[in-house]
Amino acid sequence: MIFENNDRIVFAGDSVTDMGSKIPVGEGLFENLGKSYVREIENLLSVCYPDVNLRITNSGISGNTSRDLLNRFQRDVLDLKPDWVSICIGINDVWRQFDTPAIISDQVMPDEYENNVKEMILSVKDNVKGIFIATPYYIEPNSCDKMRHRMNEYVEICINLAKKYDCKLINFQKMYEDYCSFQHSSRIAWDRVHPNQIGAVLMAREFLKQCDFDYNREPGIN
Repeated sequence: MIFENNDRIVFAGDSVTDMGSKIPVGEGLFENLGKSYVREIENLLSVCYPDVNLRITNSGISGNTSRDLLNRFQRDVLDLKPDWVSICIGINDVWRQFDTPAIISDQVMPDEYENNVKEMILSVKDNVKGIFIATPYYIEPNSCDKMRHRMNEYVEICINLAKKYDCKLINFQKMYEDYCSFQHSSRIAWDRVHPNQIGAVLMAREFLKQCDFDYNREPGIN
């Protein structure tokens, strides 16, 4: 596994990351970490690697766009001195273009989105062991759907940035597309955005694929 004893992993994002976590930073006991894929990642790490002490921190805030996250990135990510950073943002950047199209000031267009994510990467890359870029997504298999089609532009931006800056890519859009070839999106989320626990487990599994995670590892054996 790529994580080492006492590493701190900070997950930055919007409601998909937040899911009821303590604001602005959630971690530790009770429900402070929330109920998102971040919780499932901690669960699986704790079960399969009980001998590795890892500090999992949820810095997601519901409703955030990449603009919002960038504005608080210093406080909620950099100041926490993480060893690893995961950035999952962009759903609201796209969604606001469709649910409140008249409020143009709340919308984050592709050029700004790319600059925002790039600035986050550059601000942290020299001070961490690694960065995960998780794509935004819309759980809609029909690529002709207007919001899904728009989301694809933002997904492609993440793919290109991850490649350019040697980040680990988590393609949640592709993962959900594959899942929807077997199950309807309502199995995961009625609004096609906010996942239930099935979705949280899917996302955690997709994340851990990039971490050399071994589900059958014997504790104490690297």
